[in-house]
Amino acid sequence: MTLHCAFIGFGKSTTRYHLPYVLNRKDTWHVAHIFRRHAKPEEQAPQYSHIHFTNDLDEVLGDPQVKLVIVCTHADSHFEYAKRALEAGKNVLVEKPFTPKLAEAKVLFDLARSKGLTVTPYQNRRFDSCFLTAKKAIESGKLGKIVEIESHFDYYRPVAETKPGLPQDGAFYGL
Repeated sequence: MTLHCAFIGFGKSTTRYHLPYVLNRKDTWHVAHIFRRHAKPEEQAPQYSHIHFTNDLDEVLGDPQVKLVIVCTHADSHFEYAKRALEAGKNVLVEKPFTPKLAEAKVLFDLARSKGLTVTPYQNRRFDSCFLTAKKAIESGKLGKIVEIESHFDYYRPVAETKPGLPQDGAFYGL
């Protein structure tokens, strides 16, 4: 069985972290569409020749073969795109951060449940060795009752961003 999917967004998350893996599984995955607001020269790359690029979201969401929509856009648009995809009867995977607000996440989960669909946040870190080791240690019971965890993700940038942004724009929400 082949899963027909579509991407909303064609930035770094799509081209570096999702498409390379999906395109290596042509026997089980088919990328039917990529919605993006503006055309990019990268669309002409040979590995994307079978993908339909469009700036018409209704065309993507109206395709009855597409069963999964992957939302890889700026964080402040995740809720609206995921909601539209669910309303169109599609299962949805949303890049991190899932939604900037808890209330929005609850709306998406309730909508998916009411339609018998799945909506889930993308969590690429759950199979990293540090997370698997921590999980194993906690599940073993050897650590006793966990009352506090301190975790670090050190991220050095020699030049700081100077433009103000929203809370979800920082590295923390994107982990």
